[in-house]
Amino acid sequence: MTSTSKATQSNRLFNVDRAPERSPDPDGLQACRRQIRQGMERCRQATLALFQSINHEAFCLQVHPDFSPIGWHLGHIAYTEALWLLEHAAGLVPQFPEYRRLFAADTLPKAERVYLPDFAEVQTYLQTVRTAVFNYLETAPLEQQERLWRWLLQHESQHGETIALVMELMKERSGVRSQESGVRSHLLAYFPASSASPAPTASSALHSPLPTPMLCIPAGSFECGNDSIEALDNERPVHRVYVETFWIDRTPVTCEQYQTFMTADGYRTSRWWSAEGWEWLQMAQVTQPLYWSNSRDRAMHPVCGVNWYEADAYARFVGKRLPTEAEWEKAASWNSIARQRQTYPWGEAPNEDDCNCNHAVRQTTPVDAYPSGSSPFGCYDMLGNVWEWTASWFDRYAGFEAYPYRGYSEAYFDGHHRVLKGGSWATQPSSLRCAFRNWYHPHVREILAGFRCVSDADQDGVSVSDAC
Repeated sequence: MTSTSKATQSNRLFNVDRAPERSPDPDGLQACRRQIRQGMERCRQATLALFQSINHEAFCLQVHPDFSPIGWHLGHIAYTEALWLLEHAAGLVPQFPEYRRLFAADTLPKAERVYLPDFAEVQTYLQTVRTAVFNYLETAPLEQQERLWRWLLQHESQHGETIALVMELMKERSGVRSQESGVRSHLLAYFPASSASPAPTASSALHSPLPTPMLCIPAGSFECGNDSIEALDNERPVHRVYVETFWIDRTPVTCEQYQTFMTADGYRTSRWWSAEGWEWLQMAQVTQPLYWSNSRDRAMHPVCGVNWYEADAYARFVGKRLPTEAEWEKAASWNSIARQRQTYPWGEAPNEDDCNCNHAVRQTTPVDAYPSGSSPFGCYDMLGNVWEWTASWFDRYAGFEAYPYRGYSEAYFDGHHRVLKGGSWATQPSSLRCAFRNWYHPHVREILAGFRCVSDADQDGVSVSDAC
């Protein structure tokens, strides 16, 4: 069997040899090639920028049992790009067969991914693969493959965010967040001085005072999901969902608000916790969020580094609950006047100036620092800053079709993963949209996650049917 026929067989196996997603317009295809190349170049630049001044110890360090070393993620990005585009799509022979076992996602346990080549060697791997990929891009049949290329762009951006959160865990271990108390470590050498933009200030400095704490979302159906070429399999298809009237926090829960839960012995009071959450807490023995700071400058920042159990406990404490995924997405994307969904809270045009994303600040910002990014209903910070836990379990939409392979999403429709929405300060633009779905086990608190709450009545006790 020739390499080309093997690739065709693989394409059928992995669901990438499909009917055209776009019309074979020569000018449109050339524009598409340029757009894909520019997106991949920009994404790679952001990925490599994370590794400035990182030494080999940090490159190979497994800082947490659930996460691979940052160097492994870098090699995995190159491996996946070569597998799908050079082997499955172009039918080429693997250039680096020796890396297959090391960098494939389903071979080595995470604990054995610490024995890595140095950064320069992995960078050569990345560049060699990328050169071949861009050569192939010049003739690739994008009328069939565009969705695959855009999936791979998001694959790298998602691993880039994982690299960023692993670096946050390194900072926690090294004491970077406790420097004001004199805690230092040799691990501080991993992190160069930040060259990011200054963090925006809170709304008081922007002359835009924070409006009412909660907003009413009236009952009705809306369009949920995304059918665009960028949409991942778990976002498809677009479908209508009916949601009863509810009230939603205008912003994510802030550190100042969460402090009230901590001060009231929330971590020691079982009444606020679900049975599973209380069981987790007795084992974990934590008393504050993972990325907690007592700095007064962080009072208006969203709480970050809480798991689903902590978010649920706080919501119970204040007499509210976590939003369902559909409630969250309606509040973020539905334009009730135009009767249509929006890709972003602010409209259809991507604009990184409307939210805290893509490492622009490299930390959280005040929850009201981006008023231009508010949703049609008036919610702030629906994209960027911190991921937001929802009450929903991750599951397929009716009409779901796995792409580009069954295990990408379908393996996680197991009733053990909660949906997160919105993105964080480390999320790259290709993965930033209202329909995007993230998922994690409810006990995981290492991700850059916070939450906002909803209620079936406003906080003055007025029924939503009377108030909307």
